[in-house]
Amino acid sequence: MATVCFGAFMGQLDASIVTLTYGSLRSEFATSLAAVEWVSLAYLLTLVALLIPVGRLSDAYGRKLFYLYGFVVFTGASAACGLAPSLVALVVFRVVQAVGAAMMQANSVALVTTSAPRERMRTALGVQAAAQALGLALGPTVGGALVSALGWRWVFGINVPVGVVALVAGHYLLPRTRSRNRVASFDWPGLVLLAVATTSLLLGVSAASGLPVPPWAVTALFALAGTAGWAFVRRQRRTPVPLLDLALLRVRAVSSGLAAALCGYLVLFGPLVLVPQIVVRAGGSELLAGAVLTALPAGFALAAAGADRVLPRAVSDRARCLLGVAVCTGALAAMPLLPVTPSWLAVQLAVLGLGLGLFTPANNTLVMGAIPANCSGTGGGLVNMARGLGTALGVALITLALHLSRGGVRHGWVHSVAVLLCAALVAAVASSLSAADRRRAPVGSP
Repeated sequence: MATVCFGAFMGQLDASIVTLTYGSLRSEFATSLAAVEWVSLAYLLTLVALLIPVGRLSDAYGRKLFYLYGFVVFTGASAACGLAPSLVALVVFRVVQAVGAAMMQANSVALVTTSAPRERMRTALGVQAAAQALGLALGPTVGGALVSALGWRWVFGINVPVGVVALVAGHYLLPRTRSRNRVASFDWPGLVLLAVATTSLLLGVSAASGLPVPPWAVTALFALAGTAGWAFVRRQRRTPVPLLDLALLRVRAVSSGLAAALCGYLVLFGPLVLVPQIVVRAGGSELLAGAVLTALPAGFALAAAGADRVLPRAVSDRARCLLGVAVCTGALAAMPLLPVTPSWLAVQLAVLGLGLGLFTPANNTLVMGAIPANCSGTGGGLVNMARGLGTALGVALITLALHLSRGGVRHGWVHSVAVLLCAALVAAVASSLSAADRRRAPVGSP
């Protein structure tokens, strides 16, 4: 668990720390904000596109093997990012870094679920989620300190010593993959279609959230995403060795649980965009915004790691999901009614984090519990892909809500909270459907 938490911590730390380098990158490379944003966008697009294929290969050839090689790629690419001579080189190295991150993230949930005793799975997934939240919480603080004291290159350099320690620990501590799902061939056309679908979707959402892109281009991106997604599903049904066994998604506990996970991460990452904008527009500093924002992942980590010590074991995963969503819904519903001040924001974000920390491990347990052990890498890839899409949608939809709000800070706040509240309600419905189905997905042809 400690070894897996290294990867979970590093992934979220890297996700939240890089945005603080934008100002320094613009100055050093004399470029625009739109160009600098590709440092994050290239990473996210590559990561989301590769999670399911890497999970499929991990099921076939060994999750420990892919996890450790993922650390090698991620650590080496981090060092290269810190030494990048140009912005183009930095973006290329970030793509390579995302390949390593996909190899780690697709296997982190699978390694936990195949190693922990079934009665302790929820607790183990809670600890892993708490490590992610800790990385998310420390990102702004650590990133700000590194950029101010040492420069933007050390934001990437910090990954190198952590990666070396995690690689050595993983070699000796991670269990070997006992059950494998061998493949006769790899579905490369399916990989291309999946990459085109996810990339077009995320680019379309990003373009619709206020970027100066013509409406016809946004429409074309969404049309391309829909067409590629339809072609991907059609190919998976017809090819003898599919990239994704669609039987997994026909089980309601899996499909509804993934929808709930997407909405949960939308609610988690939306405030990371919203709160700094609201605090700064109201006259506060970025340092104050970062301090207020820390309450959200702190509450998440506290609930994810400690819920099993407080709640009776008899409380089911379904009840925990619904209780967590109820707490989130209450916190979001109260936001427009309370003063938008740093102290009140911190309290509301802490409560929201507690609800998400209660919901996420229980939801992951329901999803992974319905997936056969020899497909857990694919299942882990699906869970993390849902998280990645939720993260991107959270950022894009909140940015769009703020962009469309013409009535000042208060209107932007209310509209953005409404978006998050709708996502929480969808998560509640999906959680109810997910927990009502206790069947385990059949093992398909792969």
